[in-house]
Amino acid sequence: FSSMAYALLVASVVAWAPAAPITRHALAHVRSAALHMGELPKEERVAAILLAGGSGKRMKADRPKQFLELCGKPVLQHSLELLMQVKQLSCLVLVLGEEFRDLDFLAPLLADERVRFASPGGERQDSVESGLAQVPDECTLVAVHDAARPLVSVDAVHACLADASEHGAAVLGVPMKATVKESEDGAFVLRTLERSRLWEIQTPQVIRPQLLREGFSRVRDECLEVTDDVSIVEQIGGVVKL
Repeated sequence: FSSMAYALLVASVVAWAPAAPITRHALAHVRSAALHMGELPKEERVAAILLAGGSGKRMKADRPKQFLELCGKPVLQHSLELLMQVKQLSCLVLVLGEEFRDLDFLAPLLADERVRFASPGGERQDSVESGLAQVPDECTLVAVHDAARPLVSVDAVHACLADASEHGAAVLGVPMKATVKESEDGAFVLRTLERSRLWEIQTPQVIRPQLLREGFSRVRDECLEVTDDVSIVEQIGGVVKL
């Protein structure tokens, strides 16, 4: 694929990284909480929903960005290998179109009884709900992750899981570095938002499955549109740990 597509891919998966030489070690520290990771209680059972149904239209590449190669492997493969290392993983739901499910690099995963498929929907929330329908009842935490974010560390995922175990929902995020302006009409600045209170949200986003189901029910009933998974928890007044 083109050098421009590769540049856009790297930008999309490491946009939060500092302006320094990019290394996997540096990219691993998504947020400071990961450095003092809590322990996940042994009774927790984790389900991961990996969203890989994006079309990659914004990148204008010859294939969806989750299938572009990074360090010799498809981005999706990196994300799958990451999630398969998660402690207490009982189920991994890969939200992926049927036309892509016979790719060679997926073959070894199909032998793992924890892996199952779900079909993507028209919007992100539809894809998450499709994946949630495949999560077994015994799972107590659901981690929703974007396939196009392969460089998160396992430690960061475990930290997010531990936070969700304690609080019901948790998300990876980094403090906003850019200056953000608010505008009502897109023509004039209304005000500058206080950067110290703003966070750029990443994935995974971890939620108790019952909270997620309750949130989806409200989203449907009230015809709400949400842009990420923890927004669903916010809609029902739930607490989300950063």
